[in-house]
Amino acid sequence: MMFKKLFFIICLIVFSCSATAQTEAISHEAELGVSIGSGHYFGDMNRFRLNRPKPVTGFFVRKQFGSYVALRANVHLAKLGYADKYNTTPFERQRNLSFNTNIAEFAIQGDFNFFKFIPGNPYYRFTPYVTFGVGVFGFDPNAYIGIDNIRHDLNRRMLEGQETPYASTAISYPIGMGVKYNFYRNFNIGFEVGYRFTNTDYLDDVSKTFIGTDNFIPGSTDYILQDRSLTLPRLGIAGQQRGFSEQNDQFIFAELTLSISFNSYKCADIR
Repeated sequence: MMFKKLFFIICLIVFSCSATAQTEAISHEAELGVSIGSGHYFGDMNRFRLNRPKPVTGFFVRKQFGSYVALRANVHLAKLGYADKYNTTPFERQRNLSFNTNIAEFAIQGDFNFFKFIPGNPYYRFTPYVTFGVGVFGFDPNAYIGIDNIRHDLNRRMLEGQETPYASTAISYPIGMGVKYNFYRNFNIGFEVGYRFTNTDYLDDVSKTFIGTDNFIPGSTDYILQDRSLTLPRLGIAGQQRGFSEQNDQFIFAELTLSISFNSYKCADIR
């Protein structure tokens, strides 16, 4: 009886070691994925509210370097926007500015897993992670005015008296956190929140001060766009605060991700 028990334990240990060796033989090489979610803007019209999210879609390729570190290339297409009518301070309500913009971003990011992550291995199928990197994005602020709600591009109008139009591309610095889970074979789902610091204060076409209505033809489109005060007296006096130039604009993406992993396999040594 003792011999049978000993034989059973030995067989169990050998089988367990063999199964573990087979799963450890999986090497996670890369991922190809898509994302969908919402984005939000923070800047001269919105300091902290998360009340006007807009859609974001993305595509990414992730190259693994071991089970903990990866390098990722992202492409995102998004819409951002805000309006002073959603604010509560008397100045912002009176200022009555608004904008919308399309965002097209390309970024390179490093991902760092908290746990070992090997899709196809039942022991290592979940991990939180942190990510950060650098990107470049294009934007095109515009506003709708008038009874007919006509769309007007803003980035070439120099409404704050700039000597030259500001660039319509800028640098972003993504930093964020996420989780991912290998739910079936090589397929993974995840959720990520990524904050973007930028090097521009004109994402919303607002940064410094009014230059005065005397610099525009009364009743012209530029005259109306640079000072959309709701009531008299109008705010558009030369030198009057229009934005807050001490801090650049920012935005955030919150996304669900779906990816497929590409693995390689090596012969397991079960000795």
